[in-house]
Amino acid sequence: MKILMIGHRGYVGPVAARHLARALPGAEIHGLDANWFKGSEAAPFPDGAFASQHRGDVRDLTEADFRGFDAVVALAAVSNDPIGKEFEDATADINSAAVLKAARAAKAAGVKRFVFASSCSMYGAGSDSFRKETDTLNPLTAYARSKVATEEGLRPLAGAGFMVTSLRFSTACGASPMLRLDLVLNDFVATALRTGRIEVLSDGSPWRPLIHVEDMARAIEWALVRAGDALVEVNVGSQDWTWQVGRLAQDVAAVLGGVAVEINTSAAPDKRSYRVDFSRFQALAPDHQPGKDFAQAVRELADQVRAIDFAETAVRESRFIRLNVLRGHVAGGRLDGALRWTA
Repeated sequence: MKILMIGHRGYVGPVAARHLARALPGAEIHGLDANWFKGSEAAPFPDGAFASQHRGDVRDLTEADFRGFDAVVALAAVSNDPIGKEFEDATADINSAAVLKAARAAKAAGVKRFVFASSCSMYGAGSDSFRKETDTLNPLTAYARSKVATEEGLRPLAGAGFMVTSLRFSTACGASPMLRLDLVLNDFVATALRTGRIEVLSDGSPWRPLIHVEDMARAIEWALVRAGDALVEVNVGSQDWTWQVGRLAQDVAAVLGGVAVEINTSAAPDKRSYRVDFSRFQALAPDHQPGKDFAQAVRELADQVRAIDFAETAVRESRFIRLNVLRGHVAGGRLDGALRWTA
């Protein structure tokens, strides 16, 4: 299998590539990325997992770029709500319009499988009931809306000869060579190590399903080898990794030890609260279920954070916050307002 991974130098890409290289012997993995975050590595990038790597913008891909590939893994995206709020037009262009254009080009080029990294965030404001794939979506942010629009655009493309899998991932977490500290669990671990406390900015009540980045890689593997329907949209995660944010902070603190937890009980509830039903993923992918141990994940992430040499005293001002990097590129004239390189 010859695989093109678009957005391979993001948080998920290096972990997924290492996993696929082991799980799919003989697979040939190629990477393409805008390289926004090159230079922000927290650990050596696994270049050896890739047959080739190229710099490119997903918005510029044409049919010729996909010829000869069997599968595409679409990871490229403006990656979270704060960036989506600040760069709303770019979020729609990259996360939705460009990915759909790439999917159409890939299909025309003879690619057989298209794997899209979607998100459970599209459920937005759920009740205490567990949200199923067939439930009404309620995206609250530009990022979530972009994922909904992409799934909608992919549906008519799926069919004989073009298998589409939209993986609605839970909130990512865990150690990665391209570490992000703008993810809830990662933020809690890093701030606990830096300050000795975890500050929960909300009232702690919102529900969040989480998934370790290594388990995301397992789901991507499944999407690349699965049989069955030409179109699958599926929630990816597990009930065992679903927390209220306040409880998550306390559980992180318990693993690390000696960490205080401060919850802003007077804050207005975060409307982005949802629990998710993962029974369909359990039925479809019984051999690719999440299996990471929570305490192990926290300790591994803590070890990575301790090993990083970064001078910033505040985690949320560091180069491991994606919005900080993009703002720096724009302020320096390297990226324009549409998040395109100027040179």
